[in-house]
Order: sequence, then structure tokens, then C-alpha cells
Amino acid sequence: METVKIKTQENPKKETLKISGAEAIIHCLLAEGVDLLYGYPGGAIMPVYDELYKFQDKLTHILTRHEQGAAHAAQGYARVSGKVGVAMATSGPGATNLVTGLADAQIDSTPMVCITGQVTRHLLGSDAFQETDIIGISTPVTKWNYQITEASEIPEIMAKAFYIAKSGRPGPVLVDITKNAQIDEFEFSYEKCTAVRSYDAVPKPKVETIEAAAELINNAKRPFIVWGQGVILGRAEEELKALVEKSGIPAAWTIMGASALDSEHPLNVGMVGMHGNYGPNMLTNECDVLIAIGMRFDDRVTGSLDTYAKQAKVIHFEIDKAEINKNVHADVAVLGNSKETLGLMLPLIKENTHEAWHNEFKEKYKIEFDQIIKNDIHPTKEGLTMGEVIEEINIASEQNAVIVTDVGQHQMIGCRYAKFKKSKSNITSGGLGTMGFALPAAIGAKMGAMDREVVAIIGDGGYQMTIQELGVIFQHNVPVKIVVLNNDHLGMVRQWQELFFDKRYASTVMVNPDFVKIAEGYSIEAKRVGKREDLKTAIQEMIASDKPYFLEVKVEKEDNVFPMIPSGASVSEIRLK
Repeated sequence: METVKIKTQENPKKETLKISGAEAIIHCLLAEGVDLLYGYPGGAIMPVYDELYKFQDKLTHILTRHEQGAAHAAQGYARVSGKVGVAMATSGPGATNLVTGLADAQIDSTPMVCITGQVTRHLLGSDAFQETDIIGISTPVTKWNYQITEASEIPEIMAKAFYIAKSGRPGPVLVDITKNAQIDEFEFSYEKCTAVRSYDAVPKPKVETIEAAAELINNAKRPFIVWGQGVILGRAEEELKALVEKSGIPAAWTIMGASALDSEHPLNVGMVGMHGNYGPNMLTNECDVLIAIGMRFDDRVTGSLDTYAKQAKVIHFEIDKAEINKNVHADVAVLGNSKETLGLMLPLIKENTHEAWHNEFKEKYKIEFDQIIKNDIHPTKEGLTMGEVIEEINIASEQNAVIVTDVGQHQMIGCRYAKFKKSKSNITSGGLGTMGFALPAAIGAKMGAMDREVVAIIGDGGYQMTIQELGVIFQHNVPVKIVVLNNDHLGMVRQWQELFFDKRYASTVMVNPDFVKIAEGYSIEAKRVGKREDLKTAIQEMIASDKPYFLEVKVEKEDNVFPMIPSGASVSEIRLK
């Protein structure tokens, strides 16, 4: 970071405050606009918690039941609000319990600042009680981290932490603070960070690459757009819509990009990836120009790289230079924020319809609807399906809910069938695939958007990984709606065992507790549904409630998720059964 002059406010003659490092942390948070954070106290962070007690009127602390829950709640808050999520923990196990959330936020580009306490400076490296090298541990899963050992470092490092977390391609930052740095006093003043030497947060777009991209698009006969979360992070939803409508290009999304474009927009052709829609996956290998916007060509999207879109010219709109040519070669790489780069390109795009090409997607959709979709959302068999549950939630919420999914079969079904009218409505663990993500993330999402309905869709396996966070809902009366799709199995693992391991169902059968009684133990209204005739009414009742609500739906035990691209196969080898 370049040397900065630090001051408390615009008046440079204003005297600085002599305060402790712990109080300085609170002032830094307030200066960055933080009014809510999640955490769990302990010995090495107690001075900061003591100061939090004094600032309860300005800064709300949510006591989660586990530090992993704090990290995931901060993620959910950040993803819905667009702000930086904040989590705090003590040293040792408190800090290491944040690591899964850090890793999840890193791969899914979620802005988050985690603050951890640390043993006193002179004890560093001595294997003191609850000492661990959280800087070394977290380095691979953070955008940046730093250990503060002197109180005077706090303002500059905290300012830098927030700037790095939210700028460019967002990500998690961890700041570790020794106990002496929390206790010692110093002359405090604060100035927000606006630049860091050698850190190019947002590359400046090049006119020549934008013109080259526009030329390829204008000359294409079978162009195809795949967008990811970069559109949402870049606040480029309107630019994406304008590009799609002006060019007439069919557009599909990765699971992290869902909700950037209205689900029912006529040019929104569905989801790509392992359990994505048939048409977008198949036709990826038949388009002549592939326009990737704010997505990173994850292996779950591309399948085999040896066969992925080899016939197409690839245009890659991306903010992170490291993603260019990392997995898929880009014929034209357009670096920059997607809102800016798409906005610059739009005037150069010719109006078109590509009607014949779009009809190919419609034909593929009809095949998928007849073989899969109608049976998922309008089943005639006795047992309940996950798809029909999602469809009833769409109807009851009028497609306005924030849907937070965990990881597994229900996640893929949720992402396939949830309908969205608003951006920032699909919250899931994409890159890391973290079971246990949904419940705390839904709590954070609701606190980040109290005016929106938030529905957590969770499997019976992932639910039990962070079930203790029901305590947060109980203590703070957070009106989250929780739907557990219970098939008494680790469903996705069981599906793979059926398809690829000769039906050897090793350790995938779940013997579950009474989830309804557990919810009622936390004073949460709860209901269980196992029959189709009861489903609609139960979901309507849940959505209509203005209080926390738990709904367990007993679904078929051996209902697989299709389409499916087997791991490592070509997107053209997508299976319908």
C-alpha cells in the first residue's frame, strides 16, 4: 500500500483520539459503514468484544453457534446486500473454524473481512494456549491476510482490508490481531484506502479488444452467451439484458450467475453445467462464437476441456487477468468490470434475432421437458419430488424469494427449477460445494435484505452440519423459511454410487432425528409433509408467515437428478437418464 496520510475526518486540524487497539477496531468498522457482524468470543479477542459492548447502539453483533456459521452468515449477508460481510473469532480453534467459510468465499468471490484474535506478540511461535498460525493456514484461501502486532498498525491495515475485499474481483480478507495490539493505546485517526501499490483492482478496458469482440458477435451465425456471477458482482444486469435483447443471442447461466436475467426472459435458455439444461450444454459444442461474461470456465461447466467449444471463437469478458486462458483459450479477452465493458460494446452491436438458432434451443428444451422436467415438477408417481417442491415455492412466492441452497441433489434441483425476477436471489456454494452452507447463509441473507422473503432449501445431510444455527434464529427471531428435502440419504453421493459404483451404497443411508421436534425446541413453527395433497397448502402457509418457519418434506429416496454430464465427459455427452 502506498504511504497515506491518515485523518479522522475532512478537517486536518481535528485532534486524533488516544484509544486502545480494541476500540480502534470498532471505529474502523464504523468508518467502513459496518453495522452488523457475526462472531464468537474467546480469550484472545475479548478486548474487542469488551469494546463491542460499549457500541451496541451502533454495531450489532450476532452470536452464531459456531465460527463456521459466522463465516457463512457473513457470506449470505454480503451476497444479498452487496456489502462486505464481517465475521470475528478468537485464536486457535476459533480462527481455524473460519477456514471453510474463507475457502468458500475465496472461490465464489464473496467480499468478506474476518477478524481473529491472537496470542500476545511475545508468545508468537511458542505454541502458547490456543495459538495457531492462522496467517499460514489461511494464505491459500484468502485474497489477502495480515497479522497486526502493534496497535498503531490497525487503521491502515483495516482500511486496506476493506478495500481489497470489495474491490476488483471481490474476496475474503483475514486480519489477525495480537492481544497486546488490542490492549495498547495509540493516537487513532482513520482514512479509507483507495489504492494499493502493485494491485490493479480493475483493469482498464482496451478499445481494440471491445471492437474485436463486437465484430465477432456481429458476424456470428450461431452466437451463444454464457454468463456468471461477474455480471452480478459488476452490477451489469441491465447491460447484459440490453446486449441479449439487441443482439438476439440466446444466453445461459452458471449456477453463480442465476438471477442476473429474469428466469422467464425469452432469450434466457437455462443453466449450463453438470446438471444444467440439455440445450445449452449440447449447443455449446455447436455455436460459432461463445461469449463468456463474468464466468471462469469451471470444470463443472466445461466438462472435458479437450472437447469444450473447440469449434467456436471464444470471447471472454473478465475482471481477473488470472482467469484468462487458464482453462479455455480466449480468442478475444476483454478485461475490465463487466458493467463498463458491456456498456462500451453495446453501441457497436448490430440488432439481430438469430431466430433459427434460437429455435434449436427451443427444440432441445422440448426434448428435456418431455423426458425430465414434466416428471420433476408435475409428477404422476406417488412419491414427492424435489422439483415439485421448488415449483410450489415459485408459485407461493411469486418468484420474488431469495433462494439459498445447500449442496447436493436439492441444490441442483433448486438451481434448475427456482424462478427469479430479481438479481441477487440465488445464494449457493458454487466452487467449494460446502455442505452446511445454507442455514447460516440464509440467516445472513435475511439480515441483509429484511424486506425480501428468504427460503433455505437444504438436504437432510447438510442441514445437520450446521443445525445448531437454529439458535441464532431463535435468539434473534430471524424470519427465515427453512425447507428440508428429506430423502434419508446423502442423495448426490448415493446417485453417484448407483450410476458409477455398481449400487454399492457405502455410508450414504441417513438415520435422521425428528427434525420437527428439533425446530419446535427452538420455538420455530414446524410442519412435516409427506403427501402431495398437503404440499401446496403447507408451502403457502410457510410463505404467508411473518415468523421463522420450518418445513420438512419427505421426498423419494432414490430420485436422481438429470440431465447429468458424467465427470470428465464432454458437454455433448449429457445424459437424460
